[in-house]
Amino acid sequence: MDATIIGAWVATGLTLFIFSFLYKDNPLFKLAENLYVGVSVGYTIVKTYDTVIVHLIWKPIVENQEWTLLIPVAIGLLMLTRYVPKAAWLSRYAFAFIVGVGAGLAIPRTVSSFILKQIEDTIRPLLMLVPGEGVTFSWNLMNPASSVNVIIVLIGVSSVLFYFFFSVEHKGPGKMVARTGVMFLMIAFGAAFGYTVMARMSLLIGRLTDLIEYSDPSYGRPALWLTLVTIGTLFVLSRRSRSEPPDSH
Repeated sequence: MDATIIGAWVATGLTLFIFSFLYKDNPLFKLAENLYVGVSVGYTIVKTYDTVIVHLIWKPIVENQEWTLLIPVAIGLLMLTRYVPKAAWLSRYAFAFIVGVGAGLAIPRTVSSFILKQIEDTIRPLLMLVPGEGVTFSWNLMNPASSVNVIIVLIGVSSVLFYFFFSVEHKGPGKMVARTGVMFLMIAFGAAFGYTVMARMSLLIGRLTDLIEYSDPSYGRPALWLTLVTIGTLFVLSRRSRSEPPDSH
């Protein structure tokens, strides 16, 4: 049997088993769920072994004699002493080193990317540095819509930041600015939620498209036969659960 046909049957079966959760929690769904988790964990372990241990540790040390890599290897081994009660205190040095180095590398990048870069990208389209004249306000006459968009972004960023500035009571004009910030936040949250829903809908459409495609006779009609098998199995399980006496405990 062709590997493509086998893959079509496996993909169809697992998809239908996952969809069976819409009926209720059942052994078919648990089988597909556990299989998905097991395959994902197994793939991650093998991929990590090949990427980290083989290509980043073993080959550079053995083939290229990069002995300095023994230092991070030793730090990593110290983290494993966490599982030895008598030597667990050694793992504190490894965790302290990793947290310290990670914080030292992450803080400047975070400030640069999420604060300074955000301020720069918000103000730069409105201001232009002209030699001899200094900083001047720029307005794109050829495309005024882009300049309007920039102003809307500037108002949104400023009002949202003011909303989270609690050192000043939000009353009077400040209340209006804070309400404007709430409006922009709701728009952002709504857009993010809509994007998430559309992403999930695209996944659902992809699964349904595969089920329709795999109902073709060239694949052996796995969508049709496995749908009947799934429904029949759920019917049998439902009848069996009804016939079993209730738990006395």
